[in-house]
Amino acid sequence: MMEILTEMLSSPLMRRGLLAALLVGTTAPVIGTYLVQRRLALLGDGIGHVALTGVALGWLGAAAAGAADRDAWAIPGAVLASVVGAVLIELVRRWGRTSGDVALALLFYGGIAGGVMLIGIAGGTAANLTAYLFGSIATVSAVDLAWMIALAVVILVVGIGLRPALFSLSYDEDFARATGLPAGILNIAIAIVAALTVSVAMRVVGVLLVSAIMIVPVAITQLVCRSFVGTMRAAMGVGAVVAVAGLVLTYIYPYSPGATIVLLAIGLYTVVSAIRPLLIRRLPHHKHEEEANAEIGGHAPCNA
Repeated sequence: MMEILTEMLSSPLMRRGLLAALLVGTTAPVIGTYLVQRRLALLGDGIGHVALTGVALGWLGAAAAGAADRDAWAIPGAVLASVVGAVLIELVRRWGRTSGDVALALLFYGGIAGGVMLIGIAGGTAANLTAYLFGSIATVSAVDLAWMIALAVVILVVGIGLRPALFSLSYDEDFARATGLPAGILNIAIAIVAALTVSVAMRVVGVLLVSAIMIVPVAITQLVCRSFVGTMRAAMGVGAVVAVAGLVLTYIYPYSPGATIVLLAIGLYTVVSAIRPLLIRRLPHHKHEEEANAEIGGHAPCNA
């Protein structure tokens, strides 16, 4: 294993890939923790589809500017489109007459259709979107990595720096409003950070699987953690481990990195789910009561 890691680190391409995987695995569960708490686990999927339209818009802008490297414009385009889409879905969810699931469906279908149409107008084909649909470590350039680092810093600053306020909003929005928190602004902030997370992760796992790396590590740690902060920290660690492990596996075997990372995460969730009852049986009786109380309402014991 050490020889494989040494060999990977000797390649500039794989060094960029490892750093990209580490960034995605660490940052995606931060916003995922809030989305799970708010029961908006599918929001990442909707934003991911809009990001695909943004990728095509980036290509279109590159074509208009005569740029040779159109992929360098993909992440800026995805950031712009996903932020606009995330804000719109939040506004529709809050003030519109369209229910949240219908609004998400509109994002799903409109994002895919818009991406395919615009990429054709830009002179590309639907095949050019494959790397963004399913992820491709081999396409992560130095420019992409710079964008990912900058966006990751913003995600961590907002997601961790505003954690008390965002947790209060996610746990009980009415209480948050009663305490004077600017709930409307915080809702928009969560939506924007979710959009940035999608833009960071799409190069590694692809827009079709981006929601999984945001949500599954959180679901895993909710099985064993008893606090919101503990859940977030552990989910960041789990996300980083499965992302890097998935990349190492795809270096050895010709697998898709995005699919490998997600399947590793789901496999880990299955294992933890299987052994959790065994761990609970070993807890003292009062621990059982605390855990039962913590799970009232359908939440895992990581809500406080």
